[in-house]
Amino acid sequence: MTDSPFFNRHPLHLQPDPSRVIVRAFRPAIEPRDYNPIDTTRANHIVARVMALDHAEAQAVLATVLDNFDDPPRNLVDTFERRAAEMDRVFASHTAFTPTQRCLIGAYFLNEYSFEAAALFNPSIVPHPDQTAVEPGSMRFILSLRAVGEGHISSLTFRRGTISGEGEISIEPPVRLACLPEVTRRVGDTIDLAFGAETNISQRVIFPVTEAQSNGIEDARFVAFEDHGHTRYYATYTAYNGREIRSELIETEDFVSFRLTPLTGPAAVNKGMALFPRKIGGRYAMIARYDNESLHLVYSDNLFDWGLGTPILRPEYPWEFVQIGNCGSPIELDEGWLLLTHGVGPIRRYSIGAVLLDKQDPSRVIGRARVPLVQPEKSEREGYVPNVVYSCGAMKVGSRIVLPYAISDTFSTIATVKIDKLLEVLLPLPA
Repeated sequence: MTDSPFFNRHPLHLQPDPSRVIVRAFRPAIEPRDYNPIDTTRANHIVARVMALDHAEAQAVLATVLDNFDDPPRNLVDTFERRAAEMDRVFASHTAFTPTQRCLIGAYFLNEYSFEAAALFNPSIVPHPDQTAVEPGSMRFILSLRAVGEGHISSLTFRRGTISGEGEISIEPPVRLACLPEVTRRVGDTIDLAFGAETNISQRVIFPVTEAQSNGIEDARFVAFEDHGHTRYYATYTAYNGREIRSELIETEDFVSFRLTPLTGPAAVNKGMALFPRKIGGRYAMIARYDNESLHLVYSDNLFDWGLGTPILRPEYPWEFVQIGNCGSPIELDEGWLLLTHGVGPIRRYSIGAVLLDKQDPSRVIGRARVPLVQPEKSEREGYVPNVVYSCGAMKVGSRIVLPYAISDTFSTIATVKIDKLLEVLLPLPA
């Protein structure tokens, strides 16, 4: 762990792991595959070939499939059976499937996808909703990360960890075979998703489920939102379809069931929105960057619709001349709202900075770091996107800020920042 006046970086490296996979739908279609209806002829040929196997052969093939996975979770067979049921509408008339045939047919209409083979980055962190058996002074947390696999498709994955009262951090190793949620409700573009309650949180992957998200769910900024003593978790994120982006919102109480809803209004046309962790003056508040270079404070009576707001922060120092943005939701301190920022400098070099906003009137900037807290290091500047450090959200634990951040859009690490030292850096602005 390296000490500095700004932060202590912990020896944790969350690297992309190509061995981690999900199984997702495979649909035989006429080329180009992604743009034509399913080829029912090919689908029925596959079913006929499976039905022609005798029972022993079918069992042997299924066993071989299952043996490809180390200690497969209980839901793998269920996943195969659900996929067979989904495909049944395109199959021709057939005799009833045996359990083995149904499971095997489902497997033929799925494929493995290594969802974090290329990158694991842009993390955010929140307290875990369950703090049972955590030692006094410690905190269990959930880390969300953007995973990128083949085709530059981004999805959302999670880790669980603990920070001790002394500031030591541990993160539980992830499960190799991850799983996708079921879509339990769909009303327009609002989607409800649910995982099995028995799944480990590292198994849960939120993969694109709508056309607007088809190329990625990017850069989720999670925050624990307090309202009348009740905590609900929200995250703004960018939905990308390969041509256009839009801001959307995830909400959950338990990280098992989720609701995904598009945001509307002129402030939601760009990426990088971050919700305050409570209402300000009875209204929701958001940090947004809808002019591509500056940060604005936006209020709304409606969590899903955001108009224009007040500019509060413009590029001022050389390391942020190109543009600035937020690195997650503001963090409430006794002294004000701590807002971590990113600045883009020469050759699009990304660094992490900080400002302090007035507690009662967050449009007032009362302190600002003149130099970055974190910059790309020469030894780590190469990666999927070189010369970048970036975070989507930190949290306060005791006298520390826990700051997860990504390096070169490739892997992630975590630092702890002493609040008193950080406040010394946020020099008062000239009167």
